[in-house]
Amino acid sequence: MRAIVMEEFGGPEVLRPKEIDDPSPGPGQALVDVRARGVNFIDTYQRSGAYQVPLPFTPGMEAAGTIAAVGEGVTDLSVGDRVGWAMAPGGYADRAVVDASLLVPVPEAVTDEQAAALLLQGMTAHYLTHSVHPVAEGENVLVHAAAGGTGLLITQLAKARGARVIGTVSTQEKEDIARDAGADEIIRYTQTSVAEAVQDLTGGQGVAAVYDGVGRDTFEASLNSLRPRGVLALFGQSSGPVDPVDPQRLNTAGSVYLTRPSLGHFVAEREELLGRARDLFALVEQKRLNVRVGGRYPLEEVARAHSDLASRSTSGKLMLI
Repeated sequence: MRAIVMEEFGGPEVLRPKEIDDPSPGPGQALVDVRARGVNFIDTYQRSGAYQVPLPFTPGMEAAGTIAAVGEGVTDLSVGDRVGWAMAPGGYADRAVVDASLLVPVPEAVTDEQAAALLLQGMTAHYLTHSVHPVAEGENVLVHAAAGGTGLLITQLAKARGARVIGTVSTQEKEDIARDAGADEIIRYTQTSVAEAVQDLTGGQGVAAVYDGVGRDTFEASLNSLRPRGVLALFGQSSGPVDPVDPQRLNTAGSVYLTRPSLGHFVAEREELLGRARDLFALVEQKRLNVRVGGRYPLEEVARAHSDLASRSTSGKLMLI
């Protein structure tokens, strides 16, 4: 079968197609014929060595397909079932072995592409808006990179909970995309101070929460955009890691809260995993959640997909199909 195999850390060029033997599922595992794969920043962190993984390594933390075989002890999944997963590697291949406890059933009305585009970023958006800071009716929230894959989903879920969403983008095209997703206000961070614009838009009060997947470039603006006792959810670092922070800075910003959450801790229990997935799939079935695919690439062009993602010039979700 085809697989993308990393044998060293580095740039996109270390992602090389290779023919390898089909894997076999062990106890508690399933073998999945992969139909679609999401491309995520966590894949780039693993590729570069920012997140250490054992080599050789096949990336791909989010995918969907059909079960081809199950291992001993798997009783709630069967051959032919359509499933998806997030937070398990191996998706950049024709077939992948995944722990059955991480697989979620995909409803008939949801396509493989939608499932693979939704699970990692969608469940991230879900835990951010429902658990890290449960958005309340009428609150102001700030979403960085609002036209990106996760940003679009956060925007839609926050709007569904009654928030006024302020999004940051870099171009007119991205502003149009973010507004189509429901963003009420847009700040062009290339043209104006984000924190000053937030204070103007909120009458000097600041926002209840900032959802920040950018990191280094936006951290100070995020802190300065919060209302007293607001929440900064720093869930990614597409611009690089944030420099060390003196905790006193949180006091002067208004006794605010800073958290660095990870999806794995919010789907650690299977019922929580299934519940978040069910919520998202139901919204897709009801046409209340739009999964925007911004780029589709053949598996062999994964290096180009990584380069495009790192450029931060894309919008929506990038897929390997």
